Amino acid sequence: MDPSLSQTVDHRASFEQFMESLRDSDSPALSARAFGQALKIDLQTLAKQAHVHRNTLSRAPGSESVQRFLREAIRVLRAASDVSGDVERALFWYRNEPLPVFGYKTAEQLVSDGRADDVIRYVVSLEAGAAG
Repeated sequence: MDPSLSQTVDHRASFEQFMESLRDSDSPALSARAFGQALKIDLQTLAKQAHVHRNTLSRAPGSESVQRFLREAIRVLRAASDVSGDVERALFWYRNEPLPVFGYKTAEQLVSDGRADDVIRYVVSLEAGAAG
C-alpha cells in the first residue's frame, strides 16, 4: 500500500472524528460548546469571536450567526488539516501561528474578522507551493 495514501486515509478518519465530536446531539447543528472545548477557549471568548452576545451560545446555539461562524472556522481548520495531515497541528496553527501576509494576525483572528476565504486561499497556495 502506498504510504502517502495510508496517511490520507488516517487523516480523513481523524478529521471525521473531529467533526463527529462537534455534533450537537439534540439537533443537526454544530456544538459551540464542543468547538470551544476542542480549541480550549471559553464560551465568552468564542462569543466575542463570533460577534454574538455571550448568552447566545447557550440559549440559541443553533442561530444562523453562531452556526455560520462555526462553519467558517471549520472550513479553515479542514484546509489546514488537509495540508498538515494532522488535526491537532491544524488546531494549534489556527489559534497561534501569526501569518505575516495578514499583518501577523492568526487564522483565528482572521476568521473572526470574516476573512475565512482569504485564509483558505492562503492555505491552498501553501499546499500548491509544497506540491509544485
